Formats: sequence, C-alpha cells, structure tokens
Amino acid sequence: LRDNRIELVRASWHELSISVSDVSLSDEGQYTCSLFTMPVKTSKAFLTVLGVPEKPQITGFTSPVMEGDRMQLTCKTSGSKPAADIRWFKNDKEVKDVKYLKEEDANRKTFTVSSTLDFLADRSDDGAVVSCRVDHESLNSTPQIAMQVLEIHYTPLVKIISSNSWPEEGQSIILTCESKGKPVPEPVLWTKDGGELPDPERMVVNGRVLSISFLNKTDNGTYRCEAKNPIGRNSTEYVLIVHDVFNTLLPTTVIPSLTTATVTTNVALKASTTTSATATSIRDPNALAGQTGPDHALIGGIVAVVVFVTLCSIILLGRYLARHKGTYLTNEAKGAEDAPDADTAIINAEGSQVNAEEKKEYFI
Repeated sequence: LRDNRIELVRASWHELSISVSDVSLSDEGQYTCSLFTMPVKTSKAFLTVLGVPEKPQITGFTSPVMEGDRMQLTCKTSGSKPAADIRWFKNDKEVKDVKYLKEEDANRKTFTVSSTLDFLADRSDDGAVVSCRVDHESLNSTPQIAMQVLEIHYTPLVKIISSNSWPEEGQSIILTCESKGKPVPEPVLWTKDGGELPDPERMVVNGRVLSISFLNKTDNGTYRCEAKNPIGRNSTEYVLIVHDVFNTLLPTTVIPSLTTATVTTNVALKASTTTSATATSIRDPNALAGQTGPDHALIGGIVAVVVFVTLCSIILLGRYLARHKGTYLTNEAKGAEDAPDADTAIINAEGSQVNAEEKKEYFI
C-alpha cells in the first residue's frame, strides 16, 4: 500500500498495524496481510465503507397555500450507502401514507432516496411543522432532519356569542362576533333582517361587538355578522327574541275577609226537623286583578249548593217511603176494622175461630 493517508502504526515480529485517514468509498475492498516465511502465510479481511447521506432538503412548498389546494412536499438525500430511510412527521406525529423512491448514483456505489408527502391543505394545518427525518446506520442513531412550517390561507370562520341567554324587556344584550381567518379578517359588518341596524342610538357597534340597550319587542329579529378577507367571506346569524318581564310578587300581609251564607230547610216527619248548611268563603282583599289562584268564594258557594241538594234528596226520599208505608193483617185480624172498639174486635176475631178447622193457611 502506497498512499499518504495510510500510516504504519506499529511493526514487530508479532504485529503489524496501519491506519487509514480520511476514508473514502475507494478504500472499500479486501486487505491482505502476508508473513514471508517458507511457505508464505497470509490473512485477509474485507473493509466496507458506509456512504453518509447528505443533509435532506424539502422542496415543493410555496407560501402561502390556499385552503383546499393540493400540496406535494418532497424530501431528498444523496450519497447514502446502503440506501437511507426517510420518514415524515407532522407536529411530531408520523405520517404513513407517503411515496418512497430509491435511485443509484453515478458512481454506482451510493444511492439517492426521496419521499413525497401528498395531501390537501386544510386550515388546521396552518402553523403546523412538517419534518423529514433521514435514518442511516452511519449516523450513529442521530438522524438528520429537515423542517418546514406550513402557512395556509383560508376564509374567515365566524361565530356569535351572546351575553344574555334569556333577554327581557328593558335589559341590555351584548353580541360578540368572533372571526378567525388568514389573513386576519377586516372589521365585521352587522345587519338586522337583511338591512342596516334600525336604531343606531341604542344599537352601538364597537369593532366586533354589538351592544343593544333597553330591549323591547321591536328588537326581535335575525342579526347577521359578516367577516371577509382577501380569500373570501363568511357570515353567521343570531335570532334575538325579547321576552316579557317576569313578575315576581313580594310577600304581603293578608287580611282575611269572612263571608257567610246560610241555607235553612224545614221538613215535618212526625216531628219538625231543621237543617242548616253554612258555607264560608275567605277572599284576599290584596289579591291582584287577573292573578291566577283559587277563588274561595266560588268554592264555598259550590260546597253550599252540594250540601243543599243532598239534604233535599234525603227529605224527598223520606217522604216517599212514608207515603208508601202499607198495613198487613193476619187472618185473625180480618174484620177488625169494622168493630166499634177493641173488645168487639177481639170477640169477632175469636168467633171467627169456630170454623177455623175448615180453613187452611199457607205461608210462603
């Protein structure tokens, strides 16, 4: 070996050592050590030289990218032996669906590898970091990495936030229009029912905020917030419904008022009987007109009528039973109604027993 990069490190009858500096791919091959004895003895070893891949580069990115456009990013590295491995990451999350290509270099010893990442640009990708990582055994577990920060332009995203979920008459409400886009949207435009705001004195716009004071039913309607930037425009709507004021009654001192109604019915059944039904109704003198609640006077009147009807029904039933009461006589008492007194009736009844044996009585 005759090369200035090769130096003799140690030479003795037992060991011969050399060193090779600035190793290149041409140094790869078989090395032979010979011991000039009789016969000559030799030992051989094959030296493999690894090709270190160059620092990767990402191509195909043009800034900015419009939302919905297709992006094709290519990562390429040359001089690797054997061929290096390329992996893609987006915000430290590996992307698997990529294309891999390996080509042999002109020296027929090293390789150029490339990988292509193909995807549709989305607003969620704005600001994302896309990295290409090259792994190779010559890098001693320290991969080479190339990075690219994505810039995606997209139309505004609009949302209205209300400060009052149940607006009532006389109250105020603040509507905030949140718009997010790239480039940053211009000042928003507020409209009501497709036209301008009808009452600028009460409806004040400050940037993205619409404030409405002293709400009334005329403020009901659909409020639209529209935002735009050079990419496009977008809008959203908010339906405002102003509710009636909810009346909350404060505790008051109630002074009851007593009203008594008395119904009296007299009925003669062997003796004179008097029945009274009294209905008492209490009304709150402080009750508001139109206020819903139980009407005690009405309830008392209904109870009095029910009691009166019940008593009348009992009286009529008693009279009916009294009138239809019958008199039932035995055979011994027959004819007694013709006697002038009780003794004669008994004699007549006894006399009727003379021919009793000729009579038969049947009881069913």
